[in-house]
Amino acid sequence: MAKADQRFGQRDGSDQNFDYMFKLLIIGNSSVGKTSFLFRYADDSFSNSFVSTVGIDFKVKTVYRNDKRIKLQIWDTAGQERYRTITTAYYRGAMGFILMYDITNEESFNAVQDWATQIKTYSWDNAQVIMVGNKCDMEEERIVPLEKGKHLADQLGFEYYEASAKENINVRQVFERLVDIICVKMSERVDVEAPAAPGTKTTRLTDKPAQLPQKCC
Repeated sequence: MAKADQRFGQRDGSDQNFDYMFKLLIIGNSSVGKTSFLFRYADDSFSNSFVSTVGIDFKVKTVYRNDKRIKLQIWDTAGQERYRTITTAYYRGAMGFILMYDITNEESFNAVQDWATQIKTYSWDNAQVIMVGNKCDMEEERIVPLEKGKHLADQLGFEYYEASAKENINVRQVFERLVDIICVKMSERVDVEAPAAPGTKTTRLTDKPAQLPQKCC
């Protein structure tokens, strides 16, 4: 078993026995590959025939992290403007966001700032965000340079990955990193809100993980 799989051992998504449940949203313009990204992670499948998501849909996946079972409820949102009111209603309660654009579509990249504003407006203050430049397998059609994506992510305070649902590049890593960040923030809140008594050892959900490798096409 790979080292990463040992850290994030997968369990049956129908299993109702879990220690935590994280609500995650994948957001971004239409046709950037949100549905493909979710299916690649949840089912390890890819299809070129996905149609645009209508409204919102979700999948459930349970991962095993540091002796804790974490149920991920991952919502795939529609990117079209006419569904915006519906999808923003689901922002509340979300602990993590994957904000996605298509590296071959400059309009989707230019919309990232607006999506980031929506996260800030409609979600919890402590929601964690990873920005993803999807379709990095299409290097010959690239419009948005890697450096430009990284620069915007730095400005927004987000971690950044380039990924490909089609070639299964960085898909699992993005979700694992997002779960890691949420776990760290949870343990920090526990330490702040419920300090241990003198001489008492504090048990943290997770120690801050090392940065995952950035693989790009």
